[in-house]
Amino acid sequence: MLPENPGVYQYFNANDEIIYVGKAKNLKKRVSSYFNKIHDNGKTNVLVKNISYLRYIVVDSEENALLLENNLIKQYQPRYNILLKDGKTYPSICITNEEFPRIFKTRNINKKWGQYFGPFSSGYTINSILEIINKLYPIRSCHLALTEQSIATGKFKVCLDYHIKKCKGPCEAYQTRKEYQDNINEIKKIIQGDANEISKLLFTKMKKLAAEYKFEEANEIKQKYDLIENYKAKSIIANSVVNNTDIFAYADDENSAYVNILRVSKGAIIQGYTIEYKKRIDETKEDILSIAIIELREKLNSNSKEIIVPFPIEIEFADIKSIIPQRGDRKKLLELSEQNVKQYKLEKLKQAEKLNPDQKSIQLLTEIQQKLHLEKIPMTIEAFDNSNISGSDAVAACVVFKKARPSKKDYRKYIIKTVQGPDDYASMKEVVKRRYIRMINENMPLPDLIIADGGIGQMEVIRQVVEDELNLKIPIAGLAKNDRHKTRELLFGFPPKEIGMKPNETLFKLLAFIQEEVHRFAITFHRDKRSKSQTASELDKIPGIGEKTKDELIRHFKSLKRVKSANLDELIKIIGTNRASIIYNHFNPDLNV
Repeated sequence: MLPENPGVYQYFNANDEIIYVGKAKNLKKRVSSYFNKIHDNGKTNVLVKNISYLRYIVVDSEENALLLENNLIKQYQPRYNILLKDGKTYPSICITNEEFPRIFKTRNINKKWGQYFGPFSSGYTINSILEIINKLYPIRSCHLALTEQSIATGKFKVCLDYHIKKCKGPCEAYQTRKEYQDNINEIKKIIQGDANEISKLLFTKMKKLAAEYKFEEANEIKQKYDLIENYKAKSIIANSVVNNTDIFAYADDENSAYVNILRVSKGAIIQGYTIEYKKRIDETKEDILSIAIIELREKLNSNSKEIIVPFPIEIEFADIKSIIPQRGDRKKLLELSEQNVKQYKLEKLKQAEKLNPDQKSIQLLTEIQQKLHLEKIPMTIEAFDNSNISGSDAVAACVVFKKARPSKKDYRKYIIKTVQGPDDYASMKEVVKRRYIRMINENMPLPDLIIADGGIGQMEVIRQVVEDELNLKIPIAGLAKNDRHKTRELLFGFPPKEIGMKPNETLFKLLAFIQEEVHRFAITFHRDKRSKSQTASELDKIPGIGEKTKDELIRHFKSLKRVKSANLDELIKIIGTNRASIIYNHFNPDLNV
């Protein structure tokens, strides 16, 4: 089961070669689209035929999926990818190698001309970076061949940018090379997302100027400080300050452990992989992670000198630095790796449930068996409840759960026959006795557990019937409610004892659902019966009106109240003139027609 998250998918052929890399806003929908139809594009059909298996990496946004796709295509040059092979699809920021560097956006990468940052998938993102740089630092935009030597000759003159304060005029030596280069170094940190140091420096300058009552200058610094604080253009996927590092994340469940690796090279994620281990009794998570680090690095041919891990490991690797990050890019990369390993674990659990849909149910029922110390797993559970109003229209209901799921075809309704007045205990006795005598007579399998929708009293009357009268050995539990009619506790044994459970436990939720279900079923049956009896009692008083007529009226008007308020023409359309006149005159004696 693929996740419905943004990410990148990689198709492999039978030779374990990456043949295609794609991005997706929704991995599940995008990957499924390759296999659920015949494509018009013949090349796509050929691709699908050559796919042996796939892997994916989850990211936190569609933009980061674009950037990661770009990295992977450049790294592996898959056969069926064309668009990004030249590395020019997305723009980068170039800082030239000149003595007084220029900064600009470009799609043409030629590293002999300067240092490149990116690529950026969003034009808005790269333009935002350049905008904040231009606001913070007056960097030259001209193409003059500025060197300290050429400036000294005095052959250059300042341009308009100098007069509108977009440049400090290094061409006429109004700005030194050192000051200019300091600005360039700060700009590089901003582009790489490492703006904290600059932000702290500006804050210190701002406080110092304010203390010296230089409020105008302090305000200029404050504007720069605010710009940097609001700057959020960095993407950890393709523009990290981390270089040549392996990031590891760990997750586990009762039987398995999962370890994810993300490989970072030259500031970009180039590989992601997750492996599963079957746990043994004596292995700790530290042991498993250490083994996985060795195996995954060997498998992916990694020779990086730095690894990032989520917790300390006991083994020390020669010439490798181990880091547990607390903040910054490394922390964000670790969080991304953790997101991927958790998704892989979830996928495995869903696959297991799909292959064995009863696995989760059996686990829940095993918990009930252990908590109640039952001889066998309660595969079939039956629950009873009564419903009446002051003893009138007394009914009861039995719901049946098989493998922790409602078996509605086995639900049963009971009209109380032997009890007069509101006596819940006597009504429960009658229904339980009728239920299990019939099951015995028809050789039907008996339940593994009976649940009473009530406390000690209801449990006891059920026990009297099941054990004392019918000589059956069926465990009996009770579900008591609080003042707000919500499930409060599970009772078991005679005398009953409370069995501890937390309200957020899955087991507690199952038992509460059983209690709500039997209550709903009983109430619904009682409401239907009461409605029918009320309707019958009113219409039965009318001479000449039989069952067929009553059924026609109720089917059309839905309630007795609407029958009473209907005019003569409405009644005639349903049951004819003669019967309509009888009913209309009965309910409207002052308007006899």
